[in-house]
Amino acid sequence: MQVTDVIRHLVEKALYIKQLTPDIENEINYELTRLGYISDVDYEALELLMDEMDENRIRLVPNP
Repeated sequence: MQVTDVIRHLVEKALYIKQLTPDIENEINYELTRLGYISDVDYEALELLMDEMDENRIRLVPNP
């Protein structure tokens, strides 16, 4: 997996399971901090995730 694919992969995972877990959220935040910037593609992926959450198609859930 390329470095630039990590955030998109995490967003895809959240979309697939229809949940944003604290683990996924922490991994996304870690990658954003590590990279120090956000690419246009990653921005679009995160924007899609937020839109899905706003439409209640993705749930924010606690760790089990």
